[in-house]
Amino acid sequence: MRKFSLIPILFFILVSVSYAQEDDLLSLLGEEETIDYTNASFKTNRVINLHSLESTAAGVLDFKINHRFAPLGNGFYDLFGLDGANVRFGFDYGLSNVITVGVGRSSFEKTYDGYVKYKFLRQSTGKRNMPLSAALLVTSAINTLKWENPDRENFFSSRLAYTTQLILGRKFNESFSLQLSPTMVHRNLVKTNIEENDVYALGVGTRVKLSKRVAINGEYIYLLPDQVAAGIENCLSVGLDIETGGHVFQLHFSNSRSMIEKGFVAETTGKWDTSFDGVHFGFNISRVFTIKRKKID
Repeated sequence: MRKFSLIPILFFILVSVSYAQEDDLLSLLGEEETIDYTNASFKTNRVINLHSLESTAAGVLDFKINHRFAPLGNGFYDLFGLDGANVRFGFDYGLSNVITVGVGRSSFEKTYDGYVKYKFLRQSTGKRNMPLSAALLVTSAINTLKWENPDRENFFSSRLAYTTQLILGRKFNESFSLQLSPTMVHRNLVKTNIEENDVYALGVGTRVKLSKRVAINGEYIYLLPDQVAAGIENCLSVGLDIETGGHVFQLHFSNSRSMIEKGFVAETTGKWDTSFDGVHFGFNISRVFTIKRKKID
């Protein structure tokens, strides 16, 4: 399985090299045609939980505040979940137009996380006709909860989890974008013997643009069989993006309360059913600040 997971990455590296060679040949022939890169496949660098095709622009800092509330099924007693919330705040920064780094802290398991995303293919027309975009995402997370049994020997490595994800997608037109996200989550420590340390999944994300500032987003994460304990569900999320100047508000419903890959990929327990006991309302707020104006490619 690990060998097969490397095939898409190697394929797209070869494609990018071939296009670079084509550019060199065109330059020798005196071609002056420009490259028109596709942008705004999604309104932010997240679909809902999943990372999107988009990168944070060079020199731009994106401050994010994310909330996932308690289940809707509790009704008016806790105002449909608003009395309880998991919160994540984070900072994403564009080192260049194709490399983004980020850090964050979640109340879910008191987790600190960080990531690097490299967009190695960019959908474009003109001098370079590239039909899709592709990015490689690598994340790490540290659980800082107090040990359940502090009297036994505990290891720092047991707190760590890692994710590797390939993001492949295309903006088909001004209204519709689609991406696939083959994912591997590694957990150094799992709770039961029947769970795998390495969990493989396939994420699908999409955006349908309704107007210049409003879009509907959806994502679904399919877990390959026989990897996790009973009661773990595939994550399904739907939502609405609203752009207002320098802010993007993402309002959504999801069966996962976690906002890091370890949680929403491998440990989602909520179910989508008529009771809504496993469905959570949530929102992401994104505010960007230009730190460095010089464009870096």
